[in-house]
Amino acid sequence: MPGAFPGRSIVAGRARRLALVAAFAWLAGLATGGAEAADLVAFQAASAAPGTIIVRTAERRLYLVLTKGQALRYKVGVGRAGRQWAGTSTIDGKYIRPNWAPPDEIKRDRPGIPDVIPSGSPQNPMGAAAMTLSGGSYAIHGTNAPKSIGGFVSYGCIRMYNDDILDLFDRVALGSTVIVTP
Repeated sequence: MPGAFPGRSIVAGRARRLALVAAFAWLAGLATGGAEAADLVAFQAASAAPGTIIVRTAERRLYLVLTKGQALRYKVGVGRAGRQWAGTSTIDGKYIRPNWAPPDEIKRDRPGIPDVIPSGSPQNPMGAAAMTLSGGSYAIHGTNAPKSIGGFVSYGCIRMYNDDILDLFDRVALGSTVIVTP
């Protein structure tokens, strides 16, 4: 889901993030269940440097290029019909348990939604972490609806299991390239 991500950017260690997520999941009653470990797979992408994220919308998979010929593959939820996009962007923000401000498009579709949904709320769709993409109002983020992973479900954002977004969060840096294909 697109939107503003008020909150703080985190550069803490993995142990602190995992502790925060465990506390968040317990407090919010959110299950991170269903998460699948990333698969190490053979992967060929012309000119994709290590650290590049490639989302293949039709496959509902996100690939993190590790080396020429290898990537980590994660199952994701992607944009619904009419809300999908393709292109190249970069990660311009990294947030743990962000607040979420629904964008105008979502507010039009759901007029009763609050202007800001705080971190930790079961209604906050950002889940454990979010990485915002430059040039738009999209993000790669966790979810409060793990059963949606693997479907065409969002307003254009890339949804991941909470455990998976935390793994990816630790592996990529601000400025990392993100390529989304149809």
